[in-house]
Amino acid sequence: MLLESNSARSPRPRRTAADRVRNALAELHGGHGEVLTHTEKAWASITFAGTRHSLKLVFAGADVVATGEMFVAELPEHEFAIPGQIVADAAILKVEHRLLPERLVVQCELLLLEES
Repeated sequence: MLLESNSARSPRPRRTAADRVRNALAELHGGHGEVLTHTEKAWASITFAGTRHSLKLVFAGADVVATGEMFVAELPEHEFAIPGQIVADAAILKVEHRLLPERLVVQCELLLLEES
């Protein structure tokens, strides 16, 4: 019988703040939106440090567009639970609604502050 030691296993990749943001947004839209772009920039003030995340998501198909519309309505007031981070601001910057084929493109931005 051969036992595998812990040192032989490949380490699990560490989840980044960007990964956690995408997962938190996916929970909010039920996994129906597809991330087209995601940029992250460091942000700091005299008292806080964090990151600003800008994302563009697409919701395609009639039922999925309805979910996207709910996402747009709920995002600014949503209470996020991202370990080690506080979501100080979440905003919808732009919404494009197309009828043929039916799709909704949403650009949003989140400001995360490091919990200390």
